[in-house]
Amino acid sequence: MSTNMSVSSPFIRLYVITFLFFSANPIINIVVPLRGEAEGASNTEIGIMMGAYMMTSMLFRPWAGNVVHRFGPLFVLRILLIANFVILVLYAQFSLEWYFVLRALQGITTAFFSLALQMGIVDTLPEKERSQGISLYLLAGMLPTVIGPIAALYLWDWGGMKAFASAMLIIGLAASIIGYHSPLPSRLISNDDMKPKSSMMAQLSQLWSNRAFLVCSMAMLIASAGFGAVVTFIVLYTQQSGVGNAGLYLMVQAGVIVLSRFALRKKVPSEGNWHAPLVIGLLLCLTVGIQLLAMSIHYGAALMYASAVLNGFGMALLYPTLMTYLTFVLPAASRNTLIGVFIAVSDFGVVLGNMAMGPIADHWSYSLMYSVCASMLLAAAGVVYVSGRRLNRY
Repeated sequence: MSTNMSVSSPFIRLYVITFLFFSANPIINIVVPLRGEAEGASNTEIGIMMGAYMMTSMLFRPWAGNVVHRFGPLFVLRILLIANFVILVLYAQFSLEWYFVLRALQGITTAFFSLALQMGIVDTLPEKERSQGISLYLLAGMLPTVIGPIAALYLWDWGGMKAFASAMLIIGLAASIIGYHSPLPSRLISNDDMKPKSSMMAQLSQLWSNRAFLVCSMAMLIASAGFGAVVTFIVLYTQQSGVGNAGLYLMVQAGVIVLSRFALRKKVPSEGNWHAPLVIGLLLCLTVGIQLLAMSIHYGAALMYASAVLNGFGMALLYPTLMTYLTFVLPAASRNTLIGVFIAVSDFGVVLGNMAMGPIADHWSYSLMYSVCASMLLAAAGVVYVSGRRLNRY
């Protein structure tokens, strides 16, 4: 028997499925802004289209947690993989006006997928390996973004929408075939402590008095907003400024995330204690990274790629650190629902990065938009320092 379940054969298969499911996203994230600009869409309209994905994902996360608990991860995964295949095929058939709807539907499938996979991993692994399992799941989801942006730019330049359509068909089919026979459990662990003792609304009402959830969610919300703005507008920013290459930037950023999550997966705290200096340090890393991106228009591509490294490192460790901590301190009976809300908050941050930052770029500049994101992250680090120092496991 393996001494480390998180890297055993069944879990590696789960990571492969995760990689396939998320392979379409980095291509879509490049092609949609490029097609939108080519057809005369504004930054605000592009941001709304891109934000629809995270908006619906956010709204469905809490419900997804209850559904996964009721029907089991395996059943939920099989249904959504079929839906995901249909959605990806429709990207090539519909005009740009329909992309808001397709992105919204894709967000729903992602909500259920991530809850099914993460709750299956959390409930199956020993407590000391939770952070490793979550980190490897996140790593698998990020791997496509290492080569996806470069591949998307190549596909767009080489074959336009026809090449894009072929890529979506292949990715959707592969994910459906391989994922249908996933090693996920048919049911989550069920015992008296894990059975919900109240309605979903009653469970959600607990959040307002839970300091741990509020501090973690605030940090994740602002970090995701900054990161979402970077990913959504970096292509247009580099085209306008003439500095750097968006595909290379995203590849470096994703490569740092992947390497950091793999190399440091055993360093992410997995004992239920709050590590304020670590969280503050990661938020400051993102602050400096995004500010360097804002300054790169004046000081050159070197700052841009340094930004990619810092942003990648900060996001690589922030989410698994906060997520693992919450799996210990949230009430067991409502954990699935509340973790769903936390992931929804992360999604909402990306929505803000898409929808709220687009108008700033339209009326002022991309550089100012990124400086606003950096200022918000600095404020978040201050809030964690002031109010997040007494969050050790209850």
